[in-house]
Amino acid sequence: MFQKILIANRGEIALRVLRAAKELGIQTVAVHSTADADAMHVRLADESVCIGPPASRDSYLNIHQILAACEITGADAVHPGYGFLSENAKFAEILAAHNLTFIGPTADHIRVMGDKIEAKRTVKKLGIPVVPGSEGAVTDDREAKRIAADIGYPVLVKASAGGGGRGMKVARTEDDLSEALSTARNEAGSAFGDDAVYIEKYLEKPRHIEVQVMGDGMGKAIHLGERDCSLQRRHQKVWEEANSPALNVEQRTRIGETVSKAMADLGYSGAGTIEFLYENGEFYFIEMNTRLQVEHPVTEAITGIDLVHEQIRVASGGGLSVTQEEVRFHGHAIECRINAEDPRTFVPSPGTITHFHTPGGLGVRVDSGVYSGYRIPPYYDSLIGKLIVHGRNRVECMMRLRRALDEFVVDGINSTLPLFRDLVGNVDVANGDYDIHWLENYLAKSA
Repeated sequence: MFQKILIANRGEIALRVLRAAKELGIQTVAVHSTADADAMHVRLADESVCIGPPASRDSYLNIHQILAACEITGADAVHPGYGFLSENAKFAEILAAHNLTFIGPTADHIRVMGDKIEAKRTVKKLGIPVVPGSEGAVTDDREAKRIAADIGYPVLVKASAGGGGRGMKVARTEDDLSEALSTARNEAGSAFGDDAVYIEKYLEKPRHIEVQVMGDGMGKAIHLGERDCSLQRRHQKVWEEANSPALNVEQRTRIGETVSKAMADLGYSGAGTIEFLYENGEFYFIEMNTRLQVEHPVTEAITGIDLVHEQIRVASGGGLSVTQEEVRFHGHAIECRINAEDPRTFVPSPGTITHFHTPGGLGVRVDSGVYSGYRIPPYYDSLIGKLIVHGRNRVECMMRLRRALDEFVVDGINSTLPLFRDLVGNVDVANGDYDIHWLENYLAKSA
C-alpha cells in the first residue's frame, strides 16, 4: 500500500479522496492555488503545497509544479480526482517516468478512450454496441452526405476529441449538414486543438445510461450497475440516479456483463465508466470516461463499495476487493449537483457563503468542501456540493430527497437548490419519465 498520496485536484473531490486515504492509513498531500489557500481539503491534509496562482493552467494543470510538490513531500502516488489532469495520458506517463504511481488506468487506455473515433473502434471490437455512423473522421462534405444518407437523418456531427457538448451539431436534413460540419470543426479546433469530426445517427429521445466498471489490470473486471444521467442541460449532467427507472433486471444484467467482459479483455485498470444512449431497448456506446465520475456516490450508495478505496487498492497492486458474485444492489439512490449558479439562467454566482447548513438523517450524504464564510472563487467549476440520498426504493428515495432539499441552506450566493425543489415535485420526474432533452424543454417552458 502507498505511504503518501498527493491529491492533484481541489474542492469536494479532493476532500473525498483525502477521506478515503485517511481511512486506509495513508498520509495525504493537498496541492492548491493561491485562491484555494483556505479550502477544506487544504486544512485537513497532512501536508499542503501551493502550486501557483488562481488560473488552472498555472496551478492545477501545471504538471511541473505537481511533480515538484511530489518531490518536496515524498509522495509515492498521485490521485487526479476528476477533471483537470485526470484523463491526461501525458501526465500519467510523466509520473511513471519519475517512479510515481498514477491512481488510474494506463496512459495507453486513457489515450485510446480519449479519442472518440478510436474509442468507438476499440469497444466495437470488444463487443460493446455502438451508434451507427462513420468508421472514422469525416474529411469532406461529399463523404459526409454519403454516410448520412446511408444511416438516415437526423445525424449528429461530433468532435473526435470533444466533450461537454462542444463540437457537437445536429443535422436534420442534407441542407443542414455542410453548416453542421463547418461549425463543429471550428468549435473542435478552437476548444481542443483538433478539428477532426465524425458522424453518427442522432437518436431523438434517448436516455443517458452509464455503467460503472472496475478492473484490476490483470484480466479481471467487474461492473457495479448502471446510473441514469438523463436529466441534463447543454450535455452537462444535473441529476443522476441508480438504478435507472427505465431498465429491468435482465437489461441491466446484460449490459453490465457485456461491459465487464470487454474491460477484462482490454486489461483495464481502476475505475471507468462506459456511457450509452439508450432508446427502444437498445444501448449505443457514446464514450468512456477513464476516471472517477462526479456521480460515483450513487453507485456507492446502492452497492456499499467505496470506489476510491478500490482505486487505491488496484493502483497499489492489491487487486479488487470483491468479485462480481459478491456485488449486491440495495435500494435506490439519487444525486443532485448543487451549483453556485442562478437556478434559471445558470449564470455563475461566485462570492461568499454567509450561511451553509447541510441536511442529515438516515440515507442522506453531502459531499462538499465549502463552509459558512467560504468564498466560491470565480476561476473554477461552480459546484458547491453533491446531495446524495438513498432509500429502500425509488418512492422512498424521492420522499427523502424532498425532505433533504428543504433542509439544505446556502445563503449569500445564488444556488441551484430551487431548481431541484421544483424537479422533485414534477410528475414526469417522479414517474422516471424523461429523456436527455426533457430538462432543457422544461426550463424553456418555465422561462
